[in-house]
Amino acid sequence: MTERTAHPARADRGAPQQPDTATPPAASPASAPAPVLHPVGRLRLDWPRSFADRLTAPLPGVRALARLAREGAVRPRPEGLRDIPLLPFEPGPLPPAGPDTLALTWAGHASWVLRMGGLTVLTDPVWSRRIFGTPARLTPVGVRWEDLPRVDAVVISHNHFDHLDAPTLKRLPRHTPVFVPAGLGRWFTRRRFSRVTELDWWEAAELDGVRFDFVPAHHWSKRTLLDTCRSLWGGWVLTDRSGRRVHFAGDTGYGHWFGEIGRRYPGIDLALLPIGAYDPRWWLSDVHTDPEEAVRAHQDLGARRMAPMHWATFVLSSEPVLEPLTRVRTAWEQAGLRREDLWDLPVGGSRVLVP
Repeated sequence: MTERTAHPARADRGAPQQPDTATPPAASPASAPAPVLHPVGRLRLDWPRSFADRLTAPLPGVRALARLAREGAVRPRPEGLRDIPLLPFEPGPLPPAGPDTLALTWAGHASWVLRMGGLTVLTDPVWSRRIFGTPARLTPVGVRWEDLPRVDAVVISHNHFDHLDAPTLKRLPRHTPVFVPAGLGRWFTRRRFSRVTELDWWEAAELDGVRFDFVPAHHWSKRTLLDTCRSLWGGWVLTDRSGRRVHFAGDTGYGHWFGEIGRRYPGIDLALLPIGAYDPRWWLSDVHTDPEEAVRAHQDLGARRMAPMHWATFVLSSEPVLEPLTRVRTAWEQAGLRREDLWDLPVGGSRVLVP
């Protein structure tokens, strides 16, 4: 399916806006300087030992873990799994995409094949059938690896196993540019990736005319017993030469960062937002948006369109497997938003924007 849109010329679709620390919150974003671009391949060795001060909610303690174990609320009930055959899975060929085209294909979970500005970018690529500590995929990967065009770049949101998958990344040529959160660069250099760019929140780099800005999220990081919050977490705003913007939220709860991202990056054309892995709320509300919160986040961002993700792929929580889709559609309608701007793709589905 192709959507043709004509973007009027606007002064606010250039470089993202960045307030300095002296600018009051109510100041116009147009008055703020843009962030400095860092070179591709930039690594730092002086990151803080911990990013725990970036948490927007405390991590669960022993009591919460004991309650979770007592209630056993980590998987759907049998009746919540019976709709697995109904999960939308419609793989098709990747649509043609030229340098002026913005095209995306959902491979499943938070993995997108995003083509913009002439580049093919993978987000949080997970092509494995199974990830650590989780049952096998509910739906196959929506795009066969051998059907991918040349991968020009990869963006990683954080180091959780369902977003940072070592077997998938091993398939990539080691010279592939990889954009990662602060503190995660060594994980890639140990695996011989040679073009790794580490960024802090509100920092940016540019590759062949496409700008990669790392932005905050309400989440956390952990991959082993000893590395809690040792690397950062966040989302990405990608901007092409014509000023079209895509926000990939990665993994996140709902909170104030969405409004700030929308203020600093006006004119987001498409927001890729998570809608699954939200139940029970007492356990997951700080780190995973539910469908209604995802729609609110879309509105806070000021985005034109929203593509839901982070559902229909892995069982990570206890909501019925089809519930995220039905709830996001209801929330979208109740918000009075245009139905055609909700890109609720099946796994393997694609949409295209052309000028």
